[in-house]
Amino acid sequence: MKQVVQNYKSGELALLDVPVPGCKPDGVLVRSAYSLISTGTELMKVSEAGMSMLGKARSRPDQVAKVVQSVATNGVPATYRKVMGKLDSYTPLGYSLCGVVEQVGAGIDDVKVGDLVACAGNEHALHAELNWVPKNLYAPVPDGLAPRHAAFGTVGSIALQGVRQGESQLGEVALVIGLGLIGQLVVQLLAASGVRVIGADPDPVRCELAERLGAAACGDPASAAVETAVAELTGGHGVDQVYLAAGGGSNQPVELAARLSRDRGRVVDIGKCRLDLPWNAYYEKELDVRFSRSYGPGRYDPEYELEGRDYPIGYVRWTERRNLACFLDLLARGRVDVEPLISRIADFDDAVETYRSLKDGELKAVAVLFRYPDRAPEAPAPAVAVPAVSTGGRKPSPARAPKTPVRLAFVGAGNYATSMLLPHLAQRDGVELSTVVTTTALSGANAQRKFGFAGATTDLDAVLGDTSVDAVFVVTRHSSHAELTRKALLAGKAVFVEKPLALTEEELAGVLAAVEESGNDRLQVGFNRRFAPLLQEARKRFGPLTGPASLRYLVNAGRLDHGSWYLQQGTEGSRFAGEGGHFIDTASWLLDADPVSVYATGTPGNEDLQVVLRYPGGSTATISYVTTGSPGFPKETLDLVADGKVLRLDDFVRASVYGGRKKWVSSRLPKARDKGQNAELAAFVKAVRTGGPMPVPLQSLVATTAATLAVRAGLAGGAPVTLESAR
Repeated sequence: MKQVVQNYKSGELALLDVPVPGCKPDGVLVRSAYSLISTGTELMKVSEAGMSMLGKARSRPDQVAKVVQSVATNGVPATYRKVMGKLDSYTPLGYSLCGVVEQVGAGIDDVKVGDLVACAGNEHALHAELNWVPKNLYAPVPDGLAPRHAAFGTVGSIALQGVRQGESQLGEVALVIGLGLIGQLVVQLLAASGVRVIGADPDPVRCELAERLGAAACGDPASAAVETAVAELTGGHGVDQVYLAAGGGSNQPVELAARLSRDRGRVVDIGKCRLDLPWNAYYEKELDVRFSRSYGPGRYDPEYELEGRDYPIGYVRWTERRNLACFLDLLARGRVDVEPLISRIADFDDAVETYRSLKDGELKAVAVLFRYPDRAPEAPAPAVAVPAVSTGGRKPSPARAPKTPVRLAFVGAGNYATSMLLPHLAQRDGVELSTVVTTTALSGANAQRKFGFAGATTDLDAVLGDTSVDAVFVVTRHSSHAELTRKALLAGKAVFVEKPLALTEEELAGVLAAVEESGNDRLQVGFNRRFAPLLQEARKRFGPLTGPASLRYLVNAGRLDHGSWYLQQGTEGSRFAGEGGHFIDTASWLLDADPVSVYATGTPGNEDLQVVLRYPGGSTATISYVTTGSPGFPKETLDLVADGKVLRLDDFVRASVYGGRKKWVSSRLPKARDKGQNAELAAFVKAVRTGGPMPVPLQSLVATTAATLAVRAGLAGGAPVTLESAR
């Protein structure tokens, strides 16, 4: 299928061929009929992409701050790879469309195949021929409403949410500053609510359009016309509400709002304009400044948008989906008219030229629609969550034929895969990147373009059934690791799964059952720190252990950004369950044993954890996993004490070993924090090629996973947990 994409680094726009998205549960696969270009938001994104790197940085200071923090934590090279990888990727455009349901996922009973729906979301209602849309981001289109009008559903919901934030009442007077697409819709919604509306925009054509659609008066904000209209309609008191629907870097809209508002009036920001509030003006009138967050409650909440968890109507009357349905109803009943807003309907095949015309100013438009061709339905690819593949107990080939490449498939192509794994594999001789499997079409297309995969798909079955694929990398969200690993093992593939291997004891048992059933134990978990060159050298200098050892590992993990999927503990497990195996594996490798018991305690809410591991022979390891420390302190520091010697590791940039009168200190700081990913991948590829043992014994992987899972039980029970599988 085709999709409109943009490269944020170069600014290139393209109509790209990408895989058809799979129809996952709790959502529908929709074939687009019309999609709407947001001439404000989307063109701002297109313009930013054309800026220099300095210009991009100036436009997004929030992202610059994240880059600076990443440099402090991960070093310059790793941060550079991550940032450039994100910039030099195709990103989607679009967030408002109307289309026909082509496939219904499990759990959906409110629409059926063939129904017309309006869809929302900058990850789901894209300018693409097919989109998978979760339940709370679509709404059925009322009978009789034209599809091209229903495609306005999302931007209409944005305008509607802004009006709701203004709490308008019958007979009030409102000022709308900015009469672009959103502003025109706000004018109509206010007029339909019994509010008298004054519009302000420097474009006389837009002013005339707003007056035809219900505004009492409109004019250039730089002229006296707007101020005169406000004085006449309000008796000199000022407007009850001001809606900021303008964009750009000027502070004039904010200043105009203060000047024309009544005492204790309301100012609602809907667009993205400069907000340097003149303190005296806003203070003296005690103005109520409000922000309208996109299309309503539920926006940016993954449990609402992705998992379909609705808010009770008694507590949240107007959610994203209810706003969408309300706006569609207003359109169907003729209370809002979007036909006059349509400046052009362009064929989807002309999408790139249409964007160019808008950006260059050749096309002056309030709203532009893409019209999609009527094509025969494409066979949609199944979702990742598919029934188990019948394998007949196939076992992996013990070794590759001489001079033939090791063929690898990736399931998942997120940030970690594309910044820490694929750059190493793409440059490795004797490796062929066969197929990348993703749930979103564009991420697979990006990985194929950047790393040279032979193919991209959303069909997991096809990859597991491909006998030419030697190994499968599972680099998806934590909740899917165990099931995908189990399926790949049963399919006879060698498997590299990023940590964690499992989030529950039941999931771990399922993986082991697959090993037993298939006879396939070709498994590696991404515990890469034991492969770090600096730590390897330090351990060699330290020498073998002859007596009990004490190990202290401080992990200054820091706080997660709001909205991070790591915070979705209900589905993705705790943060320690996700990454704690890294540190347990490192401790076990240094102590050359598997833990026999785990004791865990934490601060209220378990923000900071203390995990004590006991090993055979009396050795112990204490892992302090903290999120409340200073971000300026190194992330990982480790001390190993035994046999009159001390090994010290400082965040993978410096290491030292003290023993009697002898002292070894790493001679110079490495160019980057090398945490062992490249060496681990080399060991895994070699094992697949030669049929030799996996880099880490299966018993060790299982022991580390069991110890990580035992932390949760230890926190709940307040007592040490004995590990039954310990040797």
